[in-house]
Amino acid sequence: MNTLARMTVHFIGAGPGAADLLTVRAVKLLGESAVCLYAGTYLDPEVLGHCAPGAELVDTQHLDLDQIVGHCVRAHGEGKDVARLCSGDPSIYSALTEQTRRLDARGIPWDVTPGVPAYAAAAALLGTELTVPELVQSVVLTRTQARSTAMPDTEALAEFARTRASLVLHLAVTRIRPIAAELSAEYGADCPVAVVYRASQPEELVLRGTLADIADRVEAAGLRQAAVILVGRALEQAGGCAQSHLYDPARDRSPRASESTPDHPADRPPQ
Repeated sequence: MNTLARMTVHFIGAGPGAADLLTVRAVKLLGESAVCLYAGTYLDPEVLGHCAPGAELVDTQHLDLDQIVGHCVRAHGEGKDVARLCSGDPSIYSALTEQTRRLDARGIPWDVTPGVPAYAAAAALLGTELTVPELVQSVVLTRTQARSTAMPDTEALAEFARTRASLVLHLAVTRIRPIAAELSAEYGADCPVAVVYRASQPEELVLRGTLADIADRVEAAGLRQAAVILVGRALEQAGGCAQSHLYDPARDRSPRASESTPDHPADRPPQ
């Protein structure tokens, strides 16, 4: 058997950056990989403490995609597993597709380990559920275009705003003022907003406000990167809300009723 065929590039969700928010699987793979590629811009250095002693550590913040993949190809040729740490979760804004296609073209095995998304860490820090009964039941994860690839025509921010769903914007903090102005038309200028910088890391910072004043707060704090913007009425800190049908004391919990009533996602067994 070709021993090199077993060597794998592991795309690992590094979560929001905190060393203790990695999954058990992620920690295991970091400890077993001889090479670790990581984005030093967004990562708490303590995360690298999970790497194997003597592992080769490569900061990718100044590398282009071909250079990053070149390290994977070299390591594979040397018979070494690679841990490719991705900020947050690899399923969004990680360039996973671009990298895995290049690896596929070279016949290099890879797999993916999920991580805690940045928006989830931000919501946890706020102590906020983004889906509140009868108020909002959808979450939109998106970004805006600045110095980045073009957004599809069908994904204009104004279109998402019309849903009035809880809105999470990545890679957008430098455009907070025009974003707030655009969203005010649908959400209202008094709509609550939170900007969370480096959630779970030592430098974490939370700025709360409304669409009317959040740009002033962000600019005063000098935030330029590593922040997510959360917009929506679910962020209201005062007042009551409707109660979930699942936990309503008047709900029929008889066996016959449960057979015909879909489970709440939180109580549904794994598929």
